[in-house]
Amino acid sequence: MLFGWTGALSTRHIGRVGILLAILAGWFTGTPGWASTIQDIRVHNDRIVIRFDGRVSDASAFMLDSPRRIAVDVGGADPGRKPVVGGPVADVRQASHGGDSARVVFDLSRPAIVTRGDFGSDGHTLTLALRTVDDARFASAAAQGRLRFLPPFSFGHSSRDRGYSVSVPVPAVHRSAALPHVYGDDPSRPLVVIDAGHGGHDPGAIGVDGLREKDITLKTALAIKDELLKSHRVRVALTREDDRFLVLRQRFAIARKLGADLFISIHCDSAANPDATGATAYTLSEVASDKEAARLAARENKADIIAGVDLDDEPADISSILIDLTQRQTMNASSGFARLLGREAKPLIATKDNFHRMASLMVLKAPDMPSILFETGYISNPHDAAFLNSTAGREKIAESVRHAVEIHFAKQYASR
Repeated sequence: MLFGWTGALSTRHIGRVGILLAILAGWFTGTPGWASTIQDIRVHNDRIVIRFDGRVSDASAFMLDSPRRIAVDVGGADPGRKPVVGGPVADVRQASHGGDSARVVFDLSRPAIVTRGDFGSDGHTLTLALRTVDDARFASAAAQGRLRFLPPFSFGHSSRDRGYSVSVPVPAVHRSAALPHVYGDDPSRPLVVIDAGHGGHDPGAIGVDGLREKDITLKTALAIKDELLKSHRVRVALTREDDRFLVLRQRFAIARKLGADLFISIHCDSAANPDATGATAYTLSEVASDKEAARLAARENKADIIAGVDLDDEPADISSILIDLTQRQTMNASSGFARLLGREAKPLIATKDNFHRMASLMVLKAPDMPSILFETGYISNPHDAAFLNSTAGREKIAESVRHAVEIHFAKQYASR
């Protein structure tokens, strides 16, 4: 799941260490590290403030679409008093979740997202910053993972007790990594790049029975590769074939360097409602496309924006027009493939009625390469999770992709 929250997801290791310290604190002081009730919730135009009567272990927030909601999970807390609503929030619901946590769901009257969260110095107050956004930006946020927040941890009860902080070094990005292997011997065949979402320190969504999105997406990507190669009609490459982390731009940059004709990023959806089910496909929204085209046109080095065309010597207005035309053509091709995939997938797997959606997802922003993000099902739904984690389920997903790919390229060749 994407929206530039990779940084937030990478703090999962910090979260685990922090929680361990809190447990040790409970052991050393002879009392639990946290046990609290939600004391007060107040919603303002630009923030949500949640107060507890004691310490909590951690908190996380994520957005949900159809209908629009913000869900906040608080570890080591129980539901509490009735909240005070306001701003973009129409209603608030609380319930116990997972046995030792509280879930607070904020029903939205207009699209708004959580941009950050901070605990107070005593760990008893969590403030979530809110920002009103457009429909596309909200859909993008809803397609991503959680934002996780940790309170400050300290040993003992005295105001003079020492606080403890935990830091984890972030490895440098290996920008000079070798390009992945291309499967298929005939260089005249179109190239499809399959991107298994998440990986490495980014597990993605955690689903039923602890299933990790990064594991399911890799297995699915490998199944799609095998199915596509059976047809002998395309070549295939994978952005990753093992458990490694790639930044979002690196994923589609790999495909562009390989000269890919189609880019498919594989993900699993997740929702607070365990009954949510069905696959969807995302392509880049109009708003995101316009912003990305403007960003590309403003670059000083325009030699690698459009494959095979050096715009360095072109006047600014000409390069802007060429970039815009290329991106429009790419968006049309992406949308066409998404519709094809929805049609071919429907007889084989569970799909949503509104299968094709648009969002501002970073991994879709290649200006000259048709790209989709394929949410293959809900890892939070027991039936979907079992399907996604089965060989038979992944074979059906792969079959639907193969059908769509074959038709997509057949139509392209027929129109030449």
